[in-house]
Amino acid sequence: MTPRYSLALLSLATAGTLAMASCQSSSDKPNGEASTADVGFDRYKQRFVDSLWYYNPGWASSVGYHKYDSLLVIPNAGRRQQEAQAYNRWQKELREFEFGKLSVNNQTDYQLMMNLLQSSRWYADTLRNWEWNPAQYNLSEPVAEILNGRYQPLDRRLRSVSLKISRAAEFYEAAKSNLKNPTKEHLELAILQNRGGLEVFGKALQDSINRSGLSEQEKTQLRTRVNTTRMAIESYVSFLNKDVRPQATRSFRIGKPLFDRKFYYDIQSSSTADQVYQKAQAHKKELLRDMGVRATRLWPKYFAGKPMPADTLTRIREVIGKLSSVHTTQQGFVDAVKQQIPQLVKFVDEHKLLTQDPSKPLVVRETPLYMRGSGAGASVSAPGPYDKGADTYYNVEPIVDWKPEQAESYLREYNQYTLQILNIHEAIPGHYTQLVYANQSPSIIKAVLGNGAMIEGWAVYSERMMLESGYGNNSDEIWLMWDKWNMRVTLNTILDHLVHVGNISEQDAVQMLVRDGFQEQAEATNKWRRATLSQVQLSSYFTGYTEIYDLREELKQKQGKDFDLKAFNEQFLSYGSAPVKYIREMMLKK
Repeated sequence: MTPRYSLALLSLATAGTLAMASCQSSSDKPNGEASTADVGFDRYKQRFVDSLWYYNPGWASSVGYHKYDSLLVIPNAGRRQQEAQAYNRWQKELREFEFGKLSVNNQTDYQLMMNLLQSSRWYADTLRNWEWNPAQYNLSEPVAEILNGRYQPLDRRLRSVSLKISRAAEFYEAAKSNLKNPTKEHLELAILQNRGGLEVFGKALQDSINRSGLSEQEKTQLRTRVNTTRMAIESYVSFLNKDVRPQATRSFRIGKPLFDRKFYYDIQSSSTADQVYQKAQAHKKELLRDMGVRATRLWPKYFAGKPMPADTLTRIREVIGKLSSVHTTQQGFVDAVKQQIPQLVKFVDEHKLLTQDPSKPLVVRETPLYMRGSGAGASVSAPGPYDKGADTYYNVEPIVDWKPEQAESYLREYNQYTLQILNIHEAIPGHYTQLVYANQSPSIIKAVLGNGAMIEGWAVYSERMMLESGYGNNSDEIWLMWDKWNMRVTLNTILDHLVHVGNISEQDAVQMLVRDGFQEQAEATNKWRRATLSQVQLSSYFTGYTEIYDLREELKQKQGKDFDLKAFNEQFLSYGSAPVKYIREMMLKK
């Protein structure tokens, strides 16, 4: 499931905190022995990050840095030109440092910073998604995160909101001017999420204004701005429906050249997109072999006296169908997720897989309306490194309003086994745990320039690591269903490639996911939607997972009986959310 790392904002960081976070332990040498190059680079990182937040106030808020909460970037041509000049200047400044004289940790930070600057220019100048993705224009999300925060008194947060939305009409007019031949899929998502976002500017906000300590003049001004913002959003939705819909003919497929380059910037793998695709094809065959063996062993237990199908795929499908029939209810889905979290905490502690921090809260909640519709049924909204004590939200989309047959298909996909694997992936020791560790990274760069493949890869690796450690009692049932789950990760990569590099149809894609991935119809249809709305992200799971697992197995072979799983896990996570290829360099150096 897609985690949303950019959604938590909760505490004001001082410049002193930033400087301390940026400079701690950047060198590989003992304290007091940092090279002159490292000292200078650490100082530059402090200036770089503060400038980055000034140009990206919404991103700053999402990682808990609230100095610029009240600013709103108007996405017009002048702003894009201003950003281009700044990013080009930063690249020039960065190249003035002698890369070879930096510590390994700082070399990694250097590469992350350069990748950010280069990819930002590529996104703006070449991919140009600001022209064809109307869903990226939505004021409700940043405003909701400010309102939900507890990092400042209510009055101060309301004043930030008031200033931010004072230019709402200008924001949406710029969005309208930007759009040229968008995709139909992103158009529909923009309409859905902006409509849902109107709730952010509804009764709860009005109640907050009423109980606040703002002056009557401030309250009146804010209420007026809220009404203006609602009208701007409604006008944008109407514009998308009436004016843009007829011209929404662009294909959601970005093609091989753009896909390969986006993979290079987003994934930051040691492999190319084509190499990962080929590896996924081979892994698919490995999984089918293991599933066949386990389904054969389970057949007599669940189908006593019934002849075993000669066809392996049929045999696997029938056993999985039997195991999928036991699941929670449509009304109890969110509660079922909540009830499993303490069990995962207990298992990780008892098996000494990681050191956990009980002071970092995890809150399971229904996915907010403005986040729904992207195809991700579950996600994580984590606080950034500037607000390490804030709540992490595990967003679970409720299914109480679904049609019974649609809900049943979904619940069979998230049955008694795979719901546990989902919670390992999203919560403990998956995304939630990894992001808590990332916020402790001494490098602010590694904490905020998070690599999606490492983050998703860790979540997938944690599933296998838990099962290898005895979770589920090493039963064929839990392993077969993990094989099915891991097949989904593998097919994510294959689907991602076939959609954007190839020309696979929806019918063929869904058929592949149902046939080869043993997925329920609802899950397969939902995955097709995700593939049309995203590019490369679906490849991040398999890429990151295989790189982490391969690194672990390499170290196990080198260290022999001295290998310690807990030590590996904690050392790996100590480097923040850096790409696996850089973490590998740092771990092998140590």
